[in-house]
Amino acid sequence: MELPRSPVRWLFDPQSGPRNLLIPRWLFLRALGAIYFSAFLSLLFEIKGLIGPGGILPAGETLQALALVLGHSKALWAAPSFFWISASSHTISAVVWVGLIASVAAFLNLGPRFSLLICFACFLSFAAAAGDFSAYQSDGMLLEAGFLSLFLAPRGLLPGWGEKSPPIRAAYLLLLWEWFRIYFQSGVVKLASGDPGWHHLTAMDDYYQNSPLPTWIGYYANHAPEWVSHTSAAATLVLELGIVFMLFFPRRVRRVCFCIVTLWEIPVILTGNYAFLNYIVLVLGFLLLDDLALSRFVPAKWKPAAIEEPSATHASSPIKNAFQTSGLAVSAVLLTWIFYATSAQLLAMFGLNLPSTPVRALDPFRIANQYGLFAVMTHGRYEIEFQGSDDGQNWTPYVFRYKPQLLNEAPGIYAPYQPRFDWNLWFASLGEWQQNDIVPLTQQRLLQNSPDVLSLFRANPFPQSPPRYVRTVLWQYWFTSFDEKHSTGNWWRRKELGVYSPVLTLTSDGRLAEAAPADELSPHD
Repeated sequence: MELPRSPVRWLFDPQSGPRNLLIPRWLFLRALGAIYFSAFLSLLFEIKGLIGPGGILPAGETLQALALVLGHSKALWAAPSFFWISASSHTISAVVWVGLIASVAAFLNLGPRFSLLICFACFLSFAAAAGDFSAYQSDGMLLEAGFLSLFLAPRGLLPGWGEKSPPIRAAYLLLLWEWFRIYFQSGVVKLASGDPGWHHLTAMDDYYQNSPLPTWIGYYANHAPEWVSHTSAAATLVLELGIVFMLFFPRRVRRVCFCIVTLWEIPVILTGNYAFLNYIVLVLGFLLLDDLALSRFVPAKWKPAAIEEPSATHASSPIKNAFQTSGLAVSAVLLTWIFYATSAQLLAMFGLNLPSTPVRALDPFRIANQYGLFAVMTHGRYEIEFQGSDDGQNWTPYVFRYKPQLLNEAPGIYAPYQPRFDWNLWFASLGEWQQNDIVPLTQQRLLQNSPDVLSLFRANPFPQSPPRYVRTVLWQYWFTSFDEKHSTGNWWRRKELGVYSPVLTLTSDGRLAEAAPADELSPHD
């Protein structure tokens, strides 16, 4: 016999799920597959240089170190990854390829529940073993949305609209909860940080210039009148702390909210390369809509069939009933756990502390996150440049693929593609090298002419043999004025601030050593 209707079934039983969300669910899952594809595509070209055996932070060494500290069993929970089995170049490449293929299947709606599970497992394997290269809120957003989508996706190999497999209501609500928290928590941290830029509405004055990876459109936005940047700062706070509450209003108000936030995200995407971060927020917004709002855009012959609420109770076999009950219990426990963890994190921002053990238990999986974007705005653009030399006097730079370096090169638009190496160096430039291991580790790999790390750069300036010395130089960059750009063709101007990290060399026995062949090589203070 089927269990009687209850709030538990209303929330967690797929057959009691909402039947007017088939089109937004279909759009969201297709877009999620595309976002996964962009994430795996960027890793395809970088993962060996980032965490391969010859990379900057080898995954095998990271996991071994974790096992020594925590013990093997605890380390498995702390870093859930396929790379415990093997962290060879072939294995990490294979995981990325499997994730890439699964993302295509998810986009094509082929076995979406299974393909999205593969995407989640492969991306989690990278994030758990990548250290600083996966310490981004966008990764947590993707993993949280990706996990919840497993309860949203229809079953079957070719489910179409999934009329026979409605979404689990709790999963749908938690995805909207994620959308809300991304905005609202970001607004809260802006005010709580005490950053005068947000309090005086000057936060956007140099935002487009100082963002991690600017775009050429951002160049022009940066030269807009001051009142535009002040209005943008005020509108950001209004959106994040006010407009997002339209989520909790009736259908028509949610539609207005969707239009506002969608129009808002488009210029954000065009003026800064934030990987797939804004794309996730954008596609989560489609869940604000329902079939009634979207069916007018679907040809009549392709519209999902109308589905009536189940009215009859059908007997089922004990085995099938036990399976359904077990599935209901698992869904209820996991989704309730995520709601508790995310709610506890939100309440903690206001000084209301709930027991944190359930929250910490989910941390390794990054499926229940606390968000907070741009709490403090950076007030300068700094760039780290790697340089090699054979004599310690004449230095040749390694040219990056994406981040600003060549003065006459326009900043590009490539999001949702994410060049993690270039991205990480922007964060490193805001602190000291002692807190950014990737800088000296990259220097070491360049002294060894590591092909995997060299592939992160545009070219190898020392193709015959590695340089004797490698140093890093810190520059400050500014957008040029319109007049300067017109006369010189340069998008950027820059000023050298000094050596960022110690000059490194390899001794005769292959060990890394600090070198100072000239006074100019003293470490940057």
